[in-house]
Amino acid sequence: MVAILTGAGVSTDSGIPDYRGPQGLWRKDPEAERLVTYGPYMADPEIRRRSWRMRLDGPVLRARPNAAHLAIAAFERSGHALRVITQNVDGLHQAAGVPDRKVLELHGSARSVVCTACHARSSMEEALDRVRAGEADPPCRTCGGILKSATVMFGQRLDPVLLARAVSVAKAAEVFLAVGTSLQVQPAASLAGMAAEHGARLIVVNAEPTPYDPLAAEVIREPIGTALPALLERLR
Repeated sequence: MVAILTGAGVSTDSGIPDYRGPQGLWRKDPEAERLVTYGPYMADPEIRRRSWRMRLDGPVLRARPNAAHLAIAAFERSGHALRVITQNVDGLHQAAGVPDRKVLELHGSARSVVCTACHARSSMEEALDRVRAGEADPPCRTCGGILKSATVMFGQRLDPVLLARAVSVAKAAEVFLAVGTSLQVQPAASLAGMAAEHGARLIVVNAEPTPYDPLAAEVIREPIGTALPALLERLR
């Protein structure tokens, strides 16, 4: 089985900026991090209002799969056993054609919203329509609770069941690709080391050095949009 761990670098060609790179969102606007931090979001209505405005202007729902996403989907369609573990919340792997059951979204999905009280889910587009109609901080239609993006905010823990599935995939992989991820955010980053320790051939595709480069059988620094399709063609 081939497992692919993807980070923000996979989606930059789709117009979604990364967070921690040289041009990353948190470097350009450190205050923006508060808008996706659970404590301030829950405590401060103004933070929530600013967060909804940020989502209105954000690129995620407008983004389309790029060459990297399409190459992964083509690899899956060719009949290879594949699992995608992603730190991204943009849903572009599924939009490219990878079956939902083969994608583990460790940090959730920005295409849905969830109520923090009753846990009811609905679409992000529906919530944004309410914001456009004048609801600055739309409450849950079911119980009136606070709505948030169905993503894992700073200050929240990953879903333990989902993380356990990702660990199982990493341990079972024969080849493990870490693509477009700084491999600095735990526990997702540790999956690369776990895979290598269990005998997987680790390949890192990232513009900058990562802490797991020394464990890798191969490190590729070329642009992901060209490097990943070529790599997956080799693996066929």
